[in-house]
Amino acid sequence: MKRVFPALLLLACTGLFAATAPKPKITSQDQLPRHQYPLTGDVTKVLTDDAAYAKLAAAVRADLEKLLADFDIADRSTLQDILGTLLALDVHAGRYDEALARIRKMRELEEKPAAKLVTGLLAETYIAARRAVESGNEAAFRAEFARRYAAALAALPWAVVGDVIKQTKGSAEIASEALLLGNIGSQFQPGVDKTGAVSGDVAQALVAQRTSFAHYLPLKAERVAALSAYVAANQKTKADIWAARSVDLAGASGLAPVVVAIWDSGVDAAVFGAKVWTNPAETANGRDDDGNGFVDDVHGIAYDLKANRVPELLLPLTAEQKANYPGMRNLTKGLLDVQASIESAEGAELKKLMSGLKPDAVKPFIEGLNFFGNYTHGTHVAGIAAAGNPAIRLLAARITFDHRMIPDVPTLEQARRDAAAMREVVAYFKQRQVRVVNMSWGGSPRDIEGAFEANGAGGTPEERKKTAREYFELSRVALTEAMSGAPDILFVVAAGNSDNDAAFAEFIPSGIDLPNVLTVGAVDQAGEETSFTSFGRNVDVHANGFEVESELPGGERMKYSGTSMASPNVANLAAKLLALQPRLTVAEVIDLIQRGAERSADGRINRINPKRSVELLRAARR
Repeated sequence: MKRVFPALLLLACTGLFAATAPKPKITSQDQLPRHQYPLTGDVTKVLTDDAAYAKLAAAVRADLEKLLADFDIADRSTLQDILGTLLALDVHAGRYDEALARIRKMRELEEKPAAKLVTGLLAETYIAARRAVESGNEAAFRAEFARRYAAALAALPWAVVGDVIKQTKGSAEIASEALLLGNIGSQFQPGVDKTGAVSGDVAQALVAQRTSFAHYLPLKAERVAALSAYVAANQKTKADIWAARSVDLAGASGLAPVVVAIWDSGVDAAVFGAKVWTNPAETANGRDDDGNGFVDDVHGIAYDLKANRVPELLLPLTAEQKANYPGMRNLTKGLLDVQASIESAEGAELKKLMSGLKPDAVKPFIEGLNFFGNYTHGTHVAGIAAAGNPAIRLLAARITFDHRMIPDVPTLEQARRDAAAMREVVAYFKQRQVRVVNMSWGGSPRDIEGAFEANGAGGTPEERKKTAREYFELSRVALTEAMSGAPDILFVVAAGNSDNDAAFAEFIPSGIDLPNVLTVGAVDQAGEETSFTSFGRNVDVHANGFEVESELPGGERMKYSGTSMASPNVANLAAKLLALQPRLTVAEVIDLIQRGAERSADGRINRINPKRSVELLRAARR
């Protein structure tokens, strides 16, 4: 977001203080300097050609080392990212002592228990095997790597790292040269063709992927074998803490209807029957019967990709998309099964398809999965929010998310339209007496910068940063003011899945701190912090966000993971409290949720306990 560097006071009379002056402190991603590097031709050459790689790698190394030397970076995740890129550079260059030092530093910075144990494990094992085997004897090296990697995995505590290792295994199983080259080319080639340059973010990704391509991908068979053996030897289902804590209001008497808005990618209202909110003054006839500016807002409102008002609460599918839907559903299930180490027909089909995937087929493949995920996301979230609550009344507010790898070029006009739509949506919630809103989405200035670069637009990285800040501020201010102006609505927001500090990254809405905003991180079925969940001072509570089952459009059910799933679990609890006691204020609902939650011994996570929160409510009513 914004770059602000404090001025250094230099005393003209002496140079003594210059050496001890504190380094400027970076407290948000916007303060990080942006870099640009010349690059022409086939961008994937950086992964396959030493000459194309060498010049870029030297420049990236110099800038990252200077960044560490010149600034005090407050964010641990940013430091880990920088060190991770330098680690990749060191491994490729054979600078193994430096690489091992980077790993130690990265582990010191890591706070998540599982990540602390597995960070750098692959690089560490690779280095040890290289050093143990005479150079040039590749067969002996591969055997040594396999032995050491299996031993390193066996030493890990499964109860702590099991979920991370299963995900690592899944990623290793589907990795291929074609997937890596196709993904890199699809994302970055259009921008390079237009500008002849890449930003620091893209350059770091390229040089890091060079190490994966040259050193780790050739060891795929050994890695998969070792990971599979470790999973097979330890595979056991974690105890699920959530069933014992759940609250089901089915059959309860005296419940008050509670309007809960699902501000998301769209909801299939037909799935939820009587749990859907209905506007009595509107009918589905192609007209604005109640004169409020929305056509056919029978069960909510919707906006298309350009923030135009449209009547469809669920994105209409083309004939081709309808035909592709079953295949995309099966591939998505297969991907989720592979990531969870579940043997299934869908998982086997996914691995078979990806093993034969050509680079030019990667873009449509990824975009197809993205489209399916976007299309089903809002309905899945709504199902979680509505579970066990016959008093809920789901009001849909559809945002249309872009599934394409190269999005539209950001414009000031569109930024203004998006900001205006945010204000309109919250105003609609107020008019309809919405009590709880779930927001399982987010964005940041870096997303806008990335969209500029993907299109080869926006000028230099510093110019893109400035413009992105201008556009982002329109949405941030609009959303903040709108939510602040709706103090009687509880906004429950997902922390994000980037394993970073949402406040430092300036994500919205999770980076917005208001009395009526509750930010939710994700834990797994055992209540342990997930590897993907974002964190930081803005994260108030944690809920189950790991393999949570819920509805898809049409009524099928599937398990999804993410803070997107954790957030509606909290919205679900808030709605149940309001169904039991509609006179509760937002502050009282938050208090009941937080007093019922359980803080972990290390203070990092604060797990909700719906049963305990309801007990606290009932005790207060006696």
